Amino acid sequence: MSFSSVLVANRGEIARRIIRACREAGLRSIAVYSDADADAPFVYEADHAVRLGPPPAAESYLSIPAILEAARASGAEAIHPGYGFLSERAAFARAVTDAGLIFIGPSADVIEAMGRKDRAREIAERAGVPVPPRQDPDAIPHDAYPVLVKAAAGGGGKGMHIVWSPEQLGDALATARREAAAAFGDDTLLVERYVESGRHVEVQVFGDAHGNVVHLYERDCSAQRRHQKIVEEAPAPGLDPHVRRTILDASVALCREVGYVGAGTVEFLVADDEAYFLEMNTRLQVEHPVTEEVTGIDLVQWQLAVAAGERLPLRQDDISCRGHAIEARIYAEDPYAGFLPQAGRIEHLVWPEPEARVEAAIDGPGAVGTSYDPMLAKIIVSGADRSAAIDALVDALDETAVLGLTTNAGFVRRLVNSEPFRNGQVHTGWLDDPAAAAEVLRAPEVPDVGWEFAAALLAPRDDGSPFGRLDGWRSAGPVRPLLVPVAGPDGEVRQIRPAGDPVGIIGIRIGPRVLAAVEGHSWEFHAPDGARRAHAALAGAAEVTAPMPGAVVTVEVSEGDRVVDGQRLGTMEAMKMELALVAPHDGVVTQVAVEPGQQVAIGQLLLHVDPSDQADSDS
Repeated sequence: MSFSSVLVANRGEIARRIIRACREAGLRSIAVYSDADADAPFVYEADHAVRLGPPPAAESYLSIPAILEAARASGAEAIHPGYGFLSERAAFARAVTDAGLIFIGPSADVIEAMGRKDRAREIAERAGVPVPPRQDPDAIPHDAYPVLVKAAAGGGGKGMHIVWSPEQLGDALATARREAAAAFGDDTLLVERYVESGRHVEVQVFGDAHGNVVHLYERDCSAQRRHQKIVEEAPAPGLDPHVRRTILDASVALCREVGYVGAGTVEFLVADDEAYFLEMNTRLQVEHPVTEEVTGIDLVQWQLAVAAGERLPLRQDDISCRGHAIEARIYAEDPYAGFLPQAGRIEHLVWPEPEARVEAAIDGPGAVGTSYDPMLAKIIVSGADRSAAIDALVDALDETAVLGLTTNAGFVRRLVNSEPFRNGQVHTGWLDDPAAAAEVLRAPEVPDVGWEFAAALLAPRDDGSPFGRLDGWRSAGPVRPLLVPVAGPDGEVRQIRPAGDPVGIIGIRIGPRVLAAVEGHSWEFHAPDGARRAHAALAGAAEVTAPMPGAVVTVEVSEGDRVVDGQRLGTMEAMKMELALVAPHDGVVTQVAVEPGQQVAIGQLLLHVDPSDQADSDS
């Protein structure tokens, strides 16, 4: 069952990771790409690349016929699905094997069984895996709250909502059904006990076609926002030894129960020294590098070997966990605006290599759109212990600069350097609690070094004459320090003395703009004229616009309605998330420009709310 060529049915950093593994294994790699990715690094790094057909960018990697045709045309013998897209679609795995190709992953039957949370729960119970109490949505006792509503047909946090009281249940079920139907084509829901202050701990497992199953220890992925992971680490810090043994043994037992072959992850919620099964991911995980760092095992090479029919390279007793590793996901998103995905152009990019391991989708300037997941890269570090690994990650993020585009790099630095994270107190709901995470979620102030750096780059050039000198030379009297007018990110103009040799900053000047990164946070400064132009864009504060491309789901106000600051005006669906559209201030709705079901572009006007004072003066 050997093969010599692998088609990578994915994109971005995971496609590059698999292509690199194929090269190291002596296998020919084949990339597939959408028109939006035509110039992406993974396309050029593969031995061969095939353009996917005419579907829109967001759908290209989901077209089973297009990918199978690319495999046929390129002579591929095996297909690696990566993660996301079709990686956990049983229909895809079945279509691959029906076409006479090797699917690098578990069988379609196993994907089907474990991909549904309801069926996976039943299998877990048969294998003796601990599961949380389940509730009937129509008959939840009052003392059973809080409960967790989640989509039965898939994972990734989509369709998942915490319900704290009976009054919230109806809205949560309706929203979860819409999200589940949009993401998975199936609105079936599960309702289980919600474990408060729980930690997300998962076990990396591997099986082969000869009946061998091993675990590669556990990871902690508790640092999440809206059920989406941000920081992952291995091993899980402070885990009770009994709980560790329970989840490791349970994960292997679950794999044996279903005859699992390939790489997989069994997820648990851990609280009060108890563990409850969440779900199984039948694919390689985004966070697999931290397991590689502490075990010394290349998981993609193992995937290739197992798919070729080989036995697992190591027995359980040969696998050990040494040191500590942490991974930070770098997203194009604004952590201080609800983590909304961002689009734009990266003008300058610096990754912290070789100090850290970086798995990146891009390596230099270029446009970033909203067709795909907003993750740009993963930064992975390791150390002798957890404290050393955290210090290494802080240093790595200090050396990271994504200029021209808003990212979460600075936010992640603040998170991992915070006392709660260092003390192991971060649980899955911590970042969603504004009170608990207030210091981390508070938008940072523009640093002084940023102003000084911008002033140095915007200062007049010294032409060598007294009239062009930057030291404030005058024909009579003492030297006066030069002050340079600089406009900050919010349009404020200050007179700043340029810094001679600023430390801890990465930046560039582009025309009237200065882009700079300090401790991972990116800032944009302007010469005052440029600042006025940029600040003019803020004049539309009364407009409620689409934060990203998507579809309007509900409109809950009419023209003439009085609203208050923060009131929900409607909802839209984007990137398979439901986003609330809220009033920017107290006032009156003077325009409703959209209707439910309408597709909208990023920045498109949705509603207009005149401020109360303006509305009152007009009446």
